[in-house]
Amino acid sequence: MSPRVVVLDYGSGNIRSAERALARAGADVVVTADREAAQECDGLVVPGVGAFAACMEGIRAVKGDEIVGRRLAGGRPVLGICVGMQVLFEHGVEHGVTTEGLGEWPGTVERLHAPVLPHMGWNTVDVAAGSTLFEGVEHERFYFVHSYAVRRWELVVDEAGRTRAPLVTWATHGEPFVAAVENGPLVATQFHPEKSGDAGAHLLRTWVRSLG
Repeated sequence: MSPRVVVLDYGSGNIRSAERALARAGADVVVTADREAAQECDGLVVPGVGAFAACMEGIRAVKGDEIVGRRLAGGRPVLGICVGMQVLFEHGVEHGVTTEGLGEWPGTVERLHAPVLPHMGWNTVDVAAGSTLFEGVEHERFYFVHSYAVRRWELVVDEAGRTRAPLVTWATHGEPFVAAVENGPLVATQFHPEKSGDAGAHLLRTWVRSLG
């Protein structure tokens, strides 16, 4: 049986490429906003393109905030892609307006300080030690399209180690920014694995296989 994956349909554009890439990676994929399907599937993908505020409005309209929260409370996998990663943080700031995110991680999505924006094209990443998501593609390039990102990682793990530190992968465009996070059942990438050729396909296969 192929793992059942739902791509959350909340009005964000350009999700068919993710659907096709996940299917090629071995998943049984459905694009839907149905709450039961999104809650009960083996893996939930939260896509996202465009503005942080618009994506959050769409996510809340389909109760995506509740779906993600309940899945993670039960240890059920979630993958965020591009703005679908950004909304997992506490806040997004665009054009001086602050929008509340899902708050799974502390931090703020801000405009990058770079000579050319958007950051569009292929870039290497500085993979976190111990990463399983990037196993086999640690030195590959991935495809980015964005002007905003998390520029500072703000989650501090207590000295007693009661909370396992997330694995944070970085990239640089003008300045360092968070390119991916692996945090138990919650995984996210700022880049588009579905547009990242063989390296992205390998990464998606790794994630899909982890659902079994």
